[in-house]
Amino acid sequence: MKVLVTGAAGFIGYHVSRRLSESKRCEVLGIDNLNDYYSVDLKQARLKQLESFDAFRFLRLDFSDAKAVLAIFEHFKPDYVVHLGAQAGVRYSLENPAAYVQSNITGFLNMLEAARMHRPRHMVFASSSSVYGAGAKVPFSEDQITDQPVSFYGATKKSNELMAYSYSHLHKLSLTGLRFFTVYGPWGRPDMAPILFSKAISEGKPLRLFNEGKNLRDFTYIDDIVDGILKVLLYPAADTPVPPYRVFNIGHHRPVETRLFVEMLETLLGKKAKIELLPPQPGDMFETCASLERIQAAVGFEPKVPLEEGLRRFVEWFKEYYRLS
Repeated sequence: MKVLVTGAAGFIGYHVSRRLSESKRCEVLGIDNLNDYYSVDLKQARLKQLESFDAFRFLRLDFSDAKAVLAIFEHFKPDYVVHLGAQAGVRYSLENPAAYVQSNITGFLNMLEAARMHRPRHMVFASSSSVYGAGAKVPFSEDQITDQPVSFYGATKKSNELMAYSYSHLHKLSLTGLRFFTVYGPWGRPDMAPILFSKAISEGKPLRLFNEGKNLRDFTYIDDIVDGILKVLLYPAADTPVPPYRVFNIGHHRPVETRLFVEMLETLLGKKAKIELLPPQPGDMFETCASLERIQAAVGFEPKVPLEEGLRRFVEWFKEYYRLS
């Protein structure tokens, strides 16, 4: 089968592309615009890992270019689409909201239009736990009202869900949105907590903890996330009820306080952190915790990697990649 993966040079996109390419049952086309939101060298290093797979091909392409997206669908004719490309980051959306409109709104519309015209069997797209905003109750469940996101990034992801629902309703497209909670693991993004914290600890630099380190996060290991994505991808919604549209949480359901997360990294890195306790950051959520009942019932998703083991694997990679003794 042919699978198109957007954001293939990104953290989750790389791991999904690798797992599909390893299966030897897929022809995988990865696209990414390789923007400089964070280190392009890291993105290139991920792609270099994928070069060894005969089943994987890569094209540098920006899916906010409607003509380019249509050309990809016309020539590759994907059976399945995993749309993970996006402008990510809650805090950066305070600084550059236009980037989020171009990628997350215009780019997503281009993907939907291409899917409408060329009709893959199923398209899974990345939403986010950031859609849960003011008034959300823990654990977050998919039937909660999500019309008050507290970040612009979250607002664009909620918009994606609404856009997808309307396209599914109007054009009978099989579409599934996945609300990712905090994902970590090898090859992770350098703007996210695990690498930010690990670098600060390793380099003896101040480690800034917003909300005095009391925020609770539902950390989910990357292998569990990939398992969930692929299970959902291969089991699209049934034709009835109409529309064939779904949205699922995908997380771990065991939130951990940020301060404890840092302490675990200190132990694995063998070095104490120089912590700065700061007030809450605008746009941040104090606690995230995924209800997994819906995705468990649909595809049997069950996270398997405990935080202790996942962080051990992450730190091994971190030391090797960043050349720490």
